[in-house]
Amino acid sequence: MRFSLNKIIGYGLVMILGAALLYSIMGTDSSQIKEIPLSQVIEDANSGIVDKIVIKGDELSIFSTSGVEYRSRKEPSTSLLEAGIDPTQVIVEVKDISGGAIWATVLSSLIPFLLMFGFLWFILRQAQGANNQAMSFGRSKARMTLQNNKTKTTFKDVAGAHEAKQELTEVVEFLKYPSKFLSIGAKIPKGVLLLGPPGTGKTLLAKAVAGEAGVPFFNISGSEFVEMFVGVGASRVRDLFAKAKRNAPAIVFIDEIDAVGRQRGTGLGGSHDEREQTLNQILVEMDGFETDTNVIVVAATNRPDVLDPALLRPGRFDRRVLLDKPDVKDRQAILDIHIKGKPVEGDINLGKLAAQTPGFTGADLQNVLNEAAILTARHNKKRISQKELNEALEKVLLGPERHNKVLSEAEKKITAYHEAGHAIISHVLPNGDPVHKISIVSRGVALGYTWNMPQSDKYLYSKAQFSDELAVMLGGRAAEMLIFKEITTGASSDLQKATELGRKMITRFGMSDKLGPVVFGGQDELVFLGRDMHGQRNYSEKVAAVIDEELASIVNEAETKALATLKKYHKELEAIAMRLMKDEVIERDDFEAFFPDIQSQKE
Repeated sequence: MRFSLNKIIGYGLVMILGAALLYSIMGTDSSQIKEIPLSQVIEDANSGIVDKIVIKGDELSIFSTSGVEYRSRKEPSTSLLEAGIDPTQVIVEVKDISGGAIWATVLSSLIPFLLMFGFLWFILRQAQGANNQAMSFGRSKARMTLQNNKTKTTFKDVAGAHEAKQELTEVVEFLKYPSKFLSIGAKIPKGVLLLGPPGTGKTLLAKAVAGEAGVPFFNISGSEFVEMFVGVGASRVRDLFAKAKRNAPAIVFIDEIDAVGRQRGTGLGGSHDEREQTLNQILVEMDGFETDTNVIVVAATNRPDVLDPALLRPGRFDRRVLLDKPDVKDRQAILDIHIKGKPVEGDINLGKLAAQTPGFTGADLQNVLNEAAILTARHNKKRISQKELNEALEKVLLGPERHNKVLSEAEKKITAYHEAGHAIISHVLPNGDPVHKISIVSRGVALGYTWNMPQSDKYLYSKAQFSDELAVMLGGRAAEMLIFKEITTGASSDLQKATELGRKMITRFGMSDKLGPVVFGGQDELVFLGRDMHGQRNYSEKVAAVIDEELASIVNEAETKALATLKKYHKELEAIAMRLMKDEVIERDDFEAFFPDIQSQKE
């Protein structure tokens, strides 16, 4: 903990005053010594029972022959001889009042004034500190970073995102060699907006731009501008850009800019809303009257739909860089970066892990490797193996195993048939994903799970694929109906997913034969705190009824397909369920052995 000189002096003064007060109290405490009148002192002295009398001014310390001490007082101008004490009967010693006694007397008198002075000094110092904080209240909280060779982040540390790095390379070149662009009349974009889902590396890419350019890098979060007092955010924006201009060429990175960049005119707070004032100042600083500064603003957000149009126009954030979820090659490159520094077995296969993680972002992949390292340490092993990687992937995807959650025999049987139904339909139907693993060991909130692993990333989906996917979702429910002649609540999550997918097929993808290629529903332009206040319904009640009928038809058709498939493979359903009840887990190779006549085309 660091203390300023003023605080040290203040604390020292308080300690000194406290010690002086204690000394004064303890040093003058005579409550344990009995005080007797002067007449008794004279009588005792003349009787020979007093051994010695010590005189300090008008105070008398009397020591009897038995060793008891007494106190008494006399008039300052009166001597003991005049009082009637026989000097031949007692020893009289006179001591001068000086040294510690005088200082004790002075301190005891000054202590109240010193304490009052110390209290006033402390209050004034606190007030001065509060005044300094008030004066710095409008200053920017941005941190300036000058990366050295050890902590420097470059494009080599960012795997994948080739198009994004190519777009940002021009920003780096402009900061390094501005004359290359200015000589031919080119102007570099004032602002670069990084768009993409959470975890795709927007902040990491901004740090890499600063590391490649070798210029000062100011980073701040959008929420750090906003305060409860109007005008503070705008003041901080001015201070931030003033610092950046003094250190130009420089990069200003604003993370989560949607915190202050939401659309204006929502009626929330009126024209004096602090967030709107902050946004107005950002707009002016980016493209106001001063347009000849070498300050580039890089911002990141995963909500571009709520940003104000003035931010996105040319002259402000006129270059947008999209960071999408990585494909299989990029995922392997990301894993290669994050595996550095971790001890691994020689037979580890990161390519297989990359193929098993479609839809994962860079942050997700880093989390998988971190979980694998934690599991390795938990198993008291020194190196990460493929087993820990697979276990970590299942934990991230499905949640931790819950071995302590014991199912009854009836529930275990229902769960086994339920998961077997999902797996069989996914394996048999032409558009189903390959089955990687089946388990009736609880993970997360699920009693069991069927892990379908697509072999490649998918970007386009057909109606036939959706139809088979709906049948796979309802396969567990269909197996329960076929075997037990009743249904349970275990299919509630499957029904919810199937209903959502069916509604999207009708209202968003135009896959309804009755309604045709029309999109139903939309988004209202009125934005409230970054979210739509309500969805805009652009269709009639008659059309809504048709949508409900089509949804029921699509879901019922998928359930019929699932039942027909399971009736055809009833023998395999029974065998797989029995195997699950016995072993609890079936891996891919063992599962495919139940279907020797079906050649898998999903490799």
